[in-house]
Amino acid sequence: MKLEILTPDKKVFEGEVTAVTVPGTSGSFQILKDHAPIISTLEDGPVVVKEVTNTENIFNIKGGVVEVLDNKIIVLAEAVVA
Repeated sequence: MKLEILTPDKKVFEGEVTAVTVPGTSGSFQILKDHAPIISTLEDGPVVVKEVTNTENIFNIKGGVVEVLDNKIIVLAEAVVA
């Protein structure tokens, strides 16, 4: 799956991943290969990214939206905090 994490001013992450966990408005959920198409709002919280190399990265976002379509995930975040 391809993941992009974007903020209004920059691209924070782009790469191949095996799993992504996002902080949905109604609770966090995980996106895996062949996930059904979805658009969801996101709360402040961690986006946990598991890369193909088994590396795990955590990006703390300040709200946003996630779109999943044809194994491509786009996270549009208001901001990413350290």
